[in-house]
Amino acid sequence: MRAQRGFTLIEVMITVAIIAILAAVALPSYTAYVMRANVIDATKGLSEMRLKLEQYFQDRRTYVGACAAGTLAPLPATTSRFSFGCALGAGTYTVTATGQGSMTGFTYTIDEANTMATTASAAGWPTCASRWVTKKSDVCT
Repeated sequence: MRAQRGFTLIEVMITVAIIAILAAVALPSYTAYVMRANVIDATKGLSEMRLKLEQYFQDRRTYVGACAAGTLAPLPATTSRFSFGCALGAGTYTVTATGQGSMTGFTYTIDEANTMATTASAAGWPTCASRWVTKKSDVCT
């Protein structure tokens, strides 16, 4: 008689349980890693916008009129992760990146004094009035 080959039900169940435990540990870490990578869209867009607004101010001595299409400082294009807006005054501005899609809940700002702030963030992420929060474990100082 020929010997049977294969796996028993217990062996398969143990293998599935091990894979489930590994996935339960890895998935939250991966999700946080992806969110950290997506935050770069906001911080990059805000940094570029600040540079353009300062160039605009240097030419015109006012921020009024910037952020419009066709100027030196048009708003960055809305992405699948962030939309951008700006509030202008003669000597002030605030540019805001608001999360959308998978980044809903995040709001980053920068102003003419180069004050970077995280005014809103996703659950479990901190907010900070003095800098951008770029990872879940950041502490506002």
